[in-house]
Order: sequence, then C-alpha cells, then structure tokens
Amino acid sequence: MATLNPAAKSGNKYGDLAKRLWFLLGALIVFRIGTHIPVPGVNAAALEELFKGNEGGLLGMMNLFSGGAMRRFSILTLGVMPYITASIIMQLCAAMVPSLEALKKEGEAGRRKITQYTRYLTVLLAFIQGVGVAVAFEGMQNLVLSPGFSFRMMCGITLVTGTMFLMWLGEQITERGLGNGISLIIFAGIVAGLPDAIGRTLTNVSTGAYSIPLALAIAIGVALVTAVVVFFERAQRKVLVQYAKRQVGNKIAPAQSSYLPFKLNMSGVIPAIFASSIIMFPATLAQLSGNSENTFAYFLKDMSAMLSMGQPLHEILYAAAIIFFCFFYTALQYNPKDTADNLKKSGALIPGYRPGEHTAKYLEKIMMRLTLLGSIYLVVVCFIPNFLIAWKNVPFYFGGTSLLIVVVVTMDFMTQVQAYLMSQQYESLLKKANFKGGAFR
Repeated sequence: MATLNPAAKSGNKYGDLAKRLWFLLGALIVFRIGTHIPVPGVNAAALEELFKGNEGGLLGMMNLFSGGAMRRFSILTLGVMPYITASIIMQLCAAMVPSLEALKKEGEAGRRKITQYTRYLTVLLAFIQGVGVAVAFEGMQNLVLSPGFSFRMMCGITLVTGTMFLMWLGEQITERGLGNGISLIIFAGIVAGLPDAIGRTLTNVSTGAYSIPLALAIAIGVALVTAVVVFFERAQRKVLVQYAKRQVGNKIAPAQSSYLPFKLNMSGVIPAIFASSIIMFPATLAQLSGNSENTFAYFLKDMSAMLSMGQPLHEILYAAAIIFFCFFYTALQYNPKDTADNLKKSGALIPGYRPGEHTAKYLEKIMMRLTLLGSIYLVVVCFIPNFLIAWKNVPFYFGGTSLLIVVVVTMDFMTQVQAYLMSQQYESLLKKANFKGGAFR
C-alpha cells in the first residue's frame, strides 16, 4: 500500500493554482509586448497626430480595447474584436439557420464544429478590417510611407496573424490559466491605460485646470458607479421550481424544490460595445475622409457634428441602441420555450403555471421585465461619463463601457479563483476521509 505524508500534501495544496496564475501573468506580459511591435511602413509621428484628434471616436475605442496597439499600429492592432464579432455573428446564424441550430444541439462535437466555423470567419473579418485600415491610412496625408497593393496585403496578413495569435493565447489562458482568456485580454488592454489616465488627471490638478474637490468627486464617483455595477451584476431573480414525488424502490421520495436564477443583466457589456461602435462610425469615417470635398464627405461631416458627444441626437440614439441590443442579444442567448420543455421532461413545474406553453409565457414575461431593467441600468452607467464631460468637462478617460468590462471581468475572475479554491478544499476533504493510518484504503 502506498503511503503519503499528509503535511507535505497539504503544503502543496495550492501549487497548481500558483502555476495557473503565473501562466496568466506570463501570457498577459506577452500580450503587452506584442502591442509595442509596429507594422512597418507607417509614419509614427503622423499616426500620433491622427489619434490626438480622434480620441473620442471609433479609433479611440479600438485603441482602448487593444491596449494602445491601434495608436502604435502594432501587429496586434485589431485585438480580439474580429473574434468577438465572428462569435456574435455565429450566434445569430445558429438562431436563424436550421442546420447550424441542429449542429448546436449535438453537444461537444457540434460545439467544436461551430468553433471551427467561428475561427474561419475571424480570419475573413480580420483580413477585411486589416485591408480596410490600410486603405483608410493611405487616404491620410503623409501617413503611409509606400502606399499600394503590397502595403495593403502586408497589413492584411500581419493583422490577421496578430488576431489569430491573440485568439490562440486567449484559449491557452482559458485552459491553462484562470478565467475567460478573451475577456482577460480585453481587460488587460483597458487597464494598461489606467496609469496614464491617473497621471493626466493629477497633472490637471497640479496645473490648476481641475480643483482638488473635483478630483476627489471623480474618485468618489468612480467608486460609487463601481459599487452600483457590482450590485446589478450580482442581482438575480429566482423562480421557484418544484419536482414531483418519485418512487425509489419501495419508498416514495418527497417532492423537492429548487430555483431558476435569472440575471438582471443577461446581455453583459455587448449592447454597450455595439451601440458605441455604431454611433461613432460616421464620425470616424468623416475624420478618415480627410480634406475631401465631395458630397458624401460633407454628409459624413454633418452627421459627425450631429452625433458628437453631448448632442441630443447622439444621446437619444445611443440610449435607443443600448436598449435595442439588450433585448436582441438576450433573445438570442435565452429561449424560454426550451427551458419550459426541459422542465416538463424532468417532471418539474413552476407553482401556479401548467407545464409547457403557460410556463414558457411566464418565463418570457420575467425575461422581458428583467431585460428592461437591465437595459435602463446599462444606459445610466454608460451615460454618467457623458453627462460629467458635458457638464464640467470632467477628464473621464474611461467611459461606462470600459468600466463595465473591468468590473465584470474582475468579478468573473474572482469567482473562478474562489471556485478553484473550493474544489481543492473538497478534494482535500475527500482524501482525508479515505485516509487511514497513513495509507489509502
């Protein structure tokens, strides 16, 4: 019989957790190094001037999510956004295309097939976006050193390679690290700009551009908004579910009950990201059009002026887009009819509602109400920075979307760590229960 030393075993209880955390840290360091490797053929000084006038546009948002890679036009410029877009498109297709919907229900094999299709679509989208960025940069004066077909192809292939590398790195973090790798890469890109944002704010305070009470109010406001985000992201509506009595041998097992948890914000930060991209798109096109004097360029500039932050049209469309994508994405993610059918098959019911169609209608009503409250919560959180900027020109370098991502990813990461620690403790208790006299039975 093999003997073990319990003390030595317990001393190394969290050794695997430490390895996972070190792997996560190393992967994020590799990501940050990659954001500083530039794509050749671009005038860095002219690119810096372009971003100084477009910090609030779509390029600024892409730069924020890529951890500054867009501003340096590095090999990781596109970040993981093509992969996220491809994933959302595949989710849409899986809900509308019968063949993909059937594939989705095949379990692990179907999931791997859909993941393969998502990767192919990511390559296509990344190449289109890479060539599009190259063409747009060629339209800017003195930005590209040697414009032409070779520059466009080089940009397309290089940026596709960077996106695929990040996608692979995210999968490695998920498997060998902790948390969702793609989310952590976006999180690292946003947090990388935090020291610069704090430094710029302190510089404004030291020069007298902003008063000390205003700086304290900003810090308190960020803390309060963070607390609100944590509260609403944890908020759940629990629906009581009862299971019928079952006969086990010669005895009848008593009826049991459980809960169906419904999150208040089922769609996460996807609606805010999509709404920001759509609203900022005309302004970005207008800035990339340069000094063109055609009718379309004038139209884009007029649209950019009307959709600039603080304008009534911008605020109305932004709020409407967030609410629309909340309902749209939630409808894609959750199907009340499937839940009702699964409850019926397992012999469960919701008290007061007949199994099947009545249960599905009740769950759909709950989902619609929660989605409405969740969309209002997202609108309020995303609008707080806009209001402060328009009111007092507060230096909010991180908008509501970025704050949501940082808080949600942090909460998810801490949940993963706690779950891992609980699993280790559970395994330790099982081993102690089976351990007797220094040997396993």
